[in-house]
Amino acid sequence: MLRCDDLFFYWADGTPVFEGLDLVIGPGVTGLIGVNGSGKSTLLKLAAGELVPIRGSIQVSGSVGYLPQNLPLGVNRTVSDLMGITVARRALHAIEAGDTSEEHFENVVWDVEERARAELDKLGLDDVGLDRTVATLSGGETVMVGLAAEFLRAPDVLLLDEPTNNLDLAARHRLYDAVTAWPGTIVVVSHDRVLLDLVDRLAELPDGRVFGGGLTAYEDVLEVEQEAAERMVRAAEGEVRREKRELVEAHEKLTKRAKNARKAEATRGLPKIVVGAKKRAAQESAGKHRVMHEERLAGARDRLTEAEEAIRDEAEIRVDLPGTAVPQTRMVLEFPLGGTFVTDRDVSGPLELVPERRGREPSELVVRGPERIALLGPNGSGKTTLLEAVTRWPELVPTRYLPQRLDVLDETVSIAANVRAVAPGASENEIRAGLARFLFRGDRADQIAGTLSGGERFRAALARLLFAQPQLLLLDEPTNNLDLASVRQLAGALTGYRGALIVASHDLPFLDSIGITRRLDL
Repeated sequence: MLRCDDLFFYWADGTPVFEGLDLVIGPGVTGLIGVNGSGKSTLLKLAAGELVPIRGSIQVSGSVGYLPQNLPLGVNRTVSDLMGITVARRALHAIEAGDTSEEHFENVVWDVEERARAELDKLGLDDVGLDRTVATLSGGETVMVGLAAEFLRAPDVLLLDEPTNNLDLAARHRLYDAVTAWPGTIVVVSHDRVLLDLVDRLAELPDGRVFGGGLTAYEDVLEVEQEAAERMVRAAEGEVRREKRELVEAHEKLTKRAKNARKAEATRGLPKIVVGAKKRAAQESAGKHRVMHEERLAGARDRLTEAEEAIRDEAEIRVDLPGTAVPQTRMVLEFPLGGTFVTDRDVSGPLELVPERRGREPSELVVRGPERIALLGPNGSGKTTLLEAVTRWPELVPTRYLPQRLDVLDETVSIAANVRAVAPGASENEIRAGLARFLFRGDRADQIAGTLSGGERFRAALARLLFAQPQLLLLDEPTNNLDLASVRQLAGALTGYRGALIVASHDLPFLDSIGITRRLDL
């Protein structure tokens, strides 16, 4: 079990992450979700003991295993080192060679190699030897070795930070199987929709609210809550209008009544002292009525504010990019594949996990019109290499490429300046209006690119690319390191893109959401 009681944590510059977080996570698999910067990775580091709370407490029952996003790697570090079994293996080999030193018997674990091998094989790492250096592994293989190491240690609570980021489809599904079969407690930070649909519950940060079930159940709950919140806002808006109207009407009635009273008093010839007393009584009554209506109006406004706060800010990117439009018959790309094994077939319905090897094996990649092509294949099959080669090929239409590194921004200048560099013909108003659609409104457009958060950086990079009005857009694993909201925003932006698209991704739900028309399997 993992428990947070009144947990406070701030970064060194004073930026708050948690302010009084209360959260209890029980056995089973729990997914941590929230926008970038909400503290998901920070909570795992606090639970692992790598960070210390400013105030309050975080407690974990039993032993803890932690697989961070970036594993500590050394040039000469081996798989055995990463799995923490090198000392036990050395002792085993020494004893087998006849060395009976007491130290070896203290360190030996007789079946360590068999158990380690079993964990590696379970995760599809049959060809990865224990003495292989970690530097020779791919990013996905390194993650899987780290996961195998944690499974071998068998902690009571296992903390996983974006474990599927660098995994291909086959590796992802092996991880899904391993996670769901784990008998202990797992807390996983992820934006992988498939993985998040397999968890027992979701905990949303920074408030710590817990939802039973996976991502689909969570979204169903939010939809119902949003509809209810919107009804409450409409009702509160109606109440405010009604109270305003009643306040005006009450004021008009009191004014008219006072005027009629003055006329009546003038004709009746009452003594001044009596007239004064009646006037004061009328003023007091009018004042009480005014205060009563003003209080009711203030209460209605408070209820409106409360209702509005219950509505989530699900800001989406909605852009119209007519300059990117490509006629259906226009040749966009003719690229020789040079012997690369590619299966090319049309898509109808959701993308499948395992591609069926049917269709044609073309000698060149031909793209016509606004096709949307998914580039699929295991890690190491050449997806990134193919995209980079296309960028060096003579352009038939304006082409832009968004690599995984997002290194298309000039870090030293503002977001607006980055866009201005690729759209010199655009007016200042056009640039700022366009950036507002990418959620950089007002002064936010003047923020220096180097100071942006991960999600902001991605939106700025995407804005720079799309402002260049490309008719062929190449994306390499665009959803890596994006939170769920940013993935939705990306899909929204691509809805307004009218050109051709080639995207390398293992994120099948995302590919389905952007209307893929063809798949290329490497």
